[in-house]
Amino acid sequence: MKAINTPITEYMIENLSVGQIITVSGQILTGRDAVLPKLVALIENDKHKELGIELKGSVIFHTAVSPAGVGPTSSNKLDIERSIPELAKAGVKIHLGKGALKPSTLESLYKNNSVYAIIPPITALLSSKIIKKEIVAFGEEGMEALHLLTVKEFPMIIAAAHGKTLY
Repeated sequence: MKAINTPITEYMIENLSVGQIITVSGQILTGRDAVLPKLVALIENDKHKELGIELKGSVIFHTAVSPAGVGPTSSNKLDIERSIPELAKAGVKIHLGKGALKPSTLESLYKNNSVYAIIPPITALLSSKIIKKEIVAFGEEGMEALHLLTVKEFPMIIAAAHGKTLY
């Protein structure tokens, strides 16, 4: 198992392969259907940095943050998958969720030297890896707000990298 820290560098991504199990320590953004289209709109209007949202070298986990914990949602939901190309272009290096992605989405990951990682729904384990959580934007969305998590040894499996996929 390979351990990496955020922010994620181009070199780190180049050295990941499909099927590899990694752990990530550092900060991870969260978002799903309600928030990711809003985040893309902020990027398109160059407003995300005004909120202190740094995307270069980041990880985005497709989840909500609730008192019960965190667990992946399907990354191939329309509003989530539609956001992946723009987020990769903006500097997100690891997109974390579950489910197969469309070939066009995989191509955008490849083009932007980003990867897609999956994680089984293991809420109890993931919750134990969260050191700190805070809402950074879209608080009106409640548990689906954009959160910043500080994590230690957060497990994931690389599912798509360099034009190849597990699916």
